[in-house]
Amino acid sequence: MPIAYLRSLAGTRRTPEANWRLGRYLAFVAGAINAGGFLAVHQYTSHMSGIVSAMADHLAVGSITLVLGGLAALMSFIAGAACTAVMVNFARRARLRAEYALPLMLEAALLLAFGLLGHNLERHAAFFVPATVLVLCFIMGLQNALITKVSRAEIRTTHITGMVTDIGIELGKLVYWNRTAPAERISLSRNRLTPVIANRFKLRVLTTLVVLFFVGGLVGAIAFKELGFSATLWFAALLAGLALVPIVDDVRLRARVMRRG
Repeated sequence: MPIAYLRSLAGTRRTPEANWRLGRYLAFVAGAINAGGFLAVHQYTSHMSGIVSAMADHLAVGSITLVLGGLAALMSFIAGAACTAVMVNFARRARLRAEYALPLMLEAALLLAFGLLGHNLERHAAFFVPATVLVLCFIMGLQNALITKVSRAEIRTTHITGMVTDIGIELGKLVYWNRTAPAERISLSRNRLTPVIANRFKLRVLTTLVVLFFVGGLVGAIAFKELGFSATLWFAALLAGLALVPIVDDVRLRARVMRRG
């Protein structure tokens, strides 16, 4: 990929187009992690609504251990989101160009950790399965907070419920018939109704994100099935590639300042 293109994806200067492009990559990776993680630990780690609902079910039947496991997963997701906020605000105060690239690089490193943990699942499942769940939940919280901050809450990538809802809203606008009855036209002559118009660009982008989440899930599941935990190396490499250019820019800038000093 061209350097300028990579710099636009995770750099400080943001445009709506760059946000959507980054969202596409992250939706693909999130789908892959979610599906691959399910094959590894038999649990989806991006659906906090499902985890909280399961906690309520387990509490109702007295399964306190499972409730505590769900609580740990929830807190891990929250910790990942908080970590993104800390890193972005620290980089912003330090005037770094990699304020959004740093969480991406951390996510890549954690995916490598997930791959390393995975090789021990069968031998030490009692310890490494819960640890893997916590790592994956942390990654999901980290990524979701990142794309939320980058896009000012316009994009989510780790779960698609909101995106599917927005797709339904835009489809409803698309098929709406902007017809006003004669009596209404007379009474509203001074206060004309605003026509209902679908945002076709938003509809197209959201549909693309949902499709990429699905494709990522399919690719992740197949890769995990065929390659095992080493499949995470490819997704970690993709994230590291997205984050590398702004980080290198900061390193070069700091080195230049130090030479002058």
